[in-house]
Formats: sequence, C-alpha cells, structure tokens
Amino acid sequence: MTDIPPNESLRDRAVRIYDAFTHEHHDRRTLLRQMTALAGSVAAAEALILGISASPAAAAMTDPHDTRLRIDRREGMEAGARSAAYLASPRGVKKRIGTVLVIHENRGLTPHIEDVTRRVALAGFHAVAPDLLAPQGGTPADEDRARTLIGTLDYDLALAQARAMMAHAAADKTGTGRVGVVGFCWGGAFVNRLAVAAGPTLAAGVAYYGPAPNPGEAAKVQAPLMLHYAGKDARVNATGEPWVAALKAAGRPVEAFTYPGVDHAFNNDSSAERYNAAAATQAWSRTIAFLHRHLDRA
Repeated sequence: MTDIPPNESLRDRAVRIYDAFTHEHHDRRTLLRQMTALAGSVAAAEALILGISASPAAAAMTDPHDTRLRIDRREGMEAGARSAAYLASPRGVKKRIGTVLVIHENRGLTPHIEDVTRRVALAGFHAVAPDLLAPQGGTPADEDRARTLIGTLDYDLALAQARAMMAHAAADKTGTGRVGVVGFCWGGAFVNRLAVAAGPTLAAGVAYYGPAPNPGEAAKVQAPLMLHYAGKDARVNATGEPWVAALKAAGRPVEAFTYPGVDHAFNNDSSAERYNAAAATQAWSRTIAFLHRHLDRA
C-alpha cells in the first residue's frame, strides 16, 4: 500500500485503495487484503468495497422505455472490425440537432453509461454510445473481465471506430452536422486523445476526470474542450494540470473546472460513496450548455 497522507480518513483511504485496484493492478485479492487490513474484517472490507464500487443494480435516472426517446442498438463493421453502439434520440424534434458520442469508463458499455446516454438525448441531442470493446466480443457482464479487456484494447482501432461513427453522424440529415463527445474516467482520457486525433471534425469535447495526454500534443487539438476534475483525484490531476496549461499556452479553447472535496467518478450515481450530487449537477449543467453552444448551429 502506498504511504497514507496525514489526516486522511478511513473512507478516503478506502477510495484510494479501490482506485489503485481499478486503474492500476486489477488484482481483487490484493484489493480485499488491503481493505481488510484497513477495515478490520473481511465483512467490513466487503461492505466498503460495495459502497465504493459502481452497482450494476443501481436504479437508472432515466427510464430505458421512456416514450420521449427513440432507442436503438446497432452492430456492424467500422475500421475493419466489429462495432456496436447504443443510440438514443428525442422524439418529435422539429429542428436539426447535434450529435454527442458518449464514451464509457473502463468497465465498458454498462447500464449506467446507457443511462447517461439517455440523459444526453433528453437534453436535446442525438446520443451515440460506442461499445469500444466490440472488437473483443463486446462488454462482458463481469466488470473485472471488462477492465482486463480494456487493458488489451487496440487504441488506434478504437480511435478509428469513434471517428467513423462521428463521420456517420455528421452526414445524418436529421443533425446539424456537428459532433461532440463526452467521456468519463477511461472515456475522459479517450476524449482528450480523440481531440488530438480528430482535428476539425470534432466540434466539442467534454472529459470527466480523464487522464491527459502528453502536453506536447496540445497544439494538435482544434476542438473546444471542457475538462472536469475532482479535487481529491491526485492521480488524474497530476496529468490534467499540465495538459490544461499546455492547451492555454497553445491558444486552444479550453474550460477547466476542479470541484473541491469530491472523489474521482463523482458523476457516477451508481457508486454510493463516490457520487456527489452538487458537483455532478453543476458539472452536468455546464456540460449540456457547452455542448449546445457548439453543436446546435449548422
């Protein structure tokens, strides 16, 4: 276990241990051993892990059968490999609207990300959530397996598939031709990388607590970016701060917000311990306004 910062609470220590598991070693036995040492018993450790981890059984904020939405699932081939996506669009819209790609966390295209995709659609966009694990057989039900697959993903292929989906969306006559992207955690990192790779075809990008690329790549970014960071997320913030500074130094349009006192994944309402309603609401309001500002016009 890494050194414990002074005055760190048991809860914060537990979150830090769990983050190391989800983002670094992926060894559940190590996770349980460290949590047991912290909590005092296996039962208490398992309770801590349950509260911090995202719950597949958590209630969705939107109804998967909401009659205001048109929902679809599509499979096909993109960039020479199998592709899949979950799509949601508002019904009865009389004007052209922008498209937003929703990029999943390192657990793949989960019910929570599908829920977020519906939220994006209800906010007035065509929403497309790619399953970037599709070339490897698709997102498995086992989250540990999904994290393992993410670690072996062909990143260049994933970027190529996302860009192909962007091209399809831009050509859709029901849209404005402008495509944005929002991503969370692993997906937030992907947003930054896509902004580097996509050039002017990306109209706007929003990354939630996503580790940043090498600052030397900032000059390649052409899309306006909005970057959300958690105040207690030292791992990601160590990369985010130089990335934001490099974007500003390169004259790139970027808005960056750090939410004090909240954890990595503060937007994920399926994690009881991490979710922070005030920060999530503020970040979401900023996100939707930003996307409308950049995607509504043709």
